[in-house]
Amino acid sequence: MSATADHPMTEQAAALISLDRLDEAKALLAKRLAEDPEDFRAWVRLARCHLAEREFEDVITTTGEALRIAPQDCDAWIVRTYGLRRTGRRDEALAAAQEAVRINPQSWQAVIALSEAVSAWQPRWPEVLELAQTAVRLAPEEPGAYQGLWKAALLNGAIDVRDHAIRETLRLDPTSAWALHELAAKQAAVPGTGPKQRAEVYASALAADPDSKSMRMGLDRAVFQMLRRTRWLAVLCLVIAGAAINLFPSDGDGPELPLPIGTRLYALALIGLVWALGAWWRYRKLRAGVQLSVRSLVRRMFWARLVLVQAVLGTLCAVAIATVPWTDRGVPQVIFWVGLAPTLLTIWFDRPRTR
Repeated sequence: MSATADHPMTEQAAALISLDRLDEAKALLAKRLAEDPEDFRAWVRLARCHLAEREFEDVITTTGEALRIAPQDCDAWIVRTYGLRRTGRRDEALAAAQEAVRINPQSWQAVIALSEAVSAWQPRWPEVLELAQTAVRLAPEEPGAYQGLWKAALLNGAIDVRDHAIRETLRLDPTSAWALHELAAKQAAVPGTGPKQRAEVYASALAADPDSKSMRMGLDRAVFQMLRRTRWLAVLCLVIAGAAINLFPSDGDGPELPLPIGTRLYALALIGLVWALGAWWRYRKLRAGVQLSVRSLVRRMFWARLVLVQAVLGTLCAVAIATVPWTDRGVPQVIFWVGLAPTLLTIWFDRPRTR
């Protein structure tokens, strides 16, 4: 193999790594190394697979093989830095990162690796930020450089720099999982942000990183809060129906029963309008990912199903009150409380679960 070109199998493995198909990449690299144990780039690619799977001792072993063959390979030193850092060998990690920078001072990846190594010493955290800023100057169009800047800003409490790194990452890569994750968490924490807005940002983050448990939990919580609001629609429907026949008249001044059919149909139309505007129209405006989450949460979560049962029960009670030609108010009063009392009780009872 030449010093400058990758073997086709090694190139194919690199493509598989970029697609996060690590098992396939490792199998292909194992086959390649069986053919040619001196392919140092295959060793480095294999080390990256181990790094992605948090197999840090294997990272050290495979980069050691690569550096035995090509001691001046900058990429091998970079990957080795992370393996050493994650196994607590901070002095060796620092030496590896310094070697990577010595070999290629213009490599932003080497500079970010050095910032990672330096971060093991808290008194040197300001230096970590300076190194990350240097990496961004070397590669202002590389999303990875801004991710390193974001990490350094977190260590130093530099909120403005952190937010800048997130914005620039999303400008360069709108599908960046970590940046969407951080943006979602930030937007969800803004006071006054409604559950619909939180659900939208969490869904965007999940689209980029479907395995994120924290984003899934955030989306479920936001969707559940949206579902909770449907019970207030049922309460409003009960109020409309009760007002139509004046369920609780004072001094007998309520309308004569049964109500005219026109009045009953008018109350029924108002109930339909409440649900059309308050639920159906809003649901249709949600992005597809949030709509799928609504259906998924109803299947998975008892409390979500209970919310819908309460909303349906309250609405059916309101429909019964409004449409049946009652001749006295005794039965509709009972129906009113059957629909209202359980709904209000569950609204109070599940409040601690959604704070």
